[in-house]
Amino acid sequence: MIDKRVASLADALAGVKDGSTILVGGFGAVGQPNALIEALIEQGATDLTIVANNAGTGRVGLAKLMELGRVRKIICSFPRSAGSVVFEELFRAGKLELEIVPQGTLAERMRAAGAGVPAFYTPTGVGTRLAEGKEERTINGRRCILEQALYGDVALVEAWQADRWGNLIYRSSGRNFNPVMATAGKLTIAQSQHMAELGELDPDAIVTPGIYVNRVVHVPYGDPAS
Repeated sequence: MIDKRVASLADALAGVKDGSTILVGGFGAVGQPNALIEALIEQGATDLTIVANNAGTGRVGLAKLMELGRVRKIICSFPRSAGSVVFEELFRAGKLELEIVPQGTLAERMRAAGAGVPAFYTPTGVGTRLAEGKEERTINGRRCILEQALYGDVALVEAWQADRWGNLIYRSSGRNFNPVMATAGKLTIAQSQHMAELGELDPDAIVTPGIYVNRVVHVPYGDPAS
C-alpha cells in the first residue's frame, strides 16, 4: 500500500544531509512551507544552498536559518526586500554567497529540471552582468544565453490539500513556485494544510501528481471548505 504520510515534522526532514541544495517554495510568505523550514532548523543540516524567491524577512524562517550560520549560498530573485535584515548583514560581512536569477528564469530552470531538460536558451539577462561567463547564441534574430537546469537535493513545498499518495492541490496564490520545485527535487517533502481520503481529490484539480512527492506531513490550518 502506497502511503507517503509521515507522523511528524522530524520524520519529514529525516536524512537531509549537510551541503544539500534545498528548494523552498513560496512567494514571499505566501505558500511558504514555514513548518518545514522550522523543522529543518531543528534537524541541524548545515552548509546549505537555498533556492527561493527571496532571502527571508525579519529573523524567522529562512532568515533564522541564515542567521544561525547554516546557509552557505542563496539563489534567489529578490534578495533585498522589506525586512531582509539578516541577508544584508551576512552578505555585507562576506558570510553568504549570492546568485541572483531573474524570476522567470528561476522558475524555468526548475521546470526544466523536472522535465529532464538539461539546459535552455533565453534572451533574459543578455547584455547584463547576469550573462557573464554564459554561452550565447542568436536564435531567430535574438541574442540568447544558455541557462542550466536547477535541481534540488530536497524540495520543501506547501499544499492546501493532499492524499496519502502525495497528490497535491494548491490554493490561489499558494500555487507559485511550489509546483515547479516539487518536480525538481530529488526528495520532495510537502506540508499540507488538509488531508483527503484517497479518491476524494478532484483529479482535474491536482496540480502535483504524487509521483513527484516522497513525503507528506499534515500541518493543519483553516477550514478545507472555506
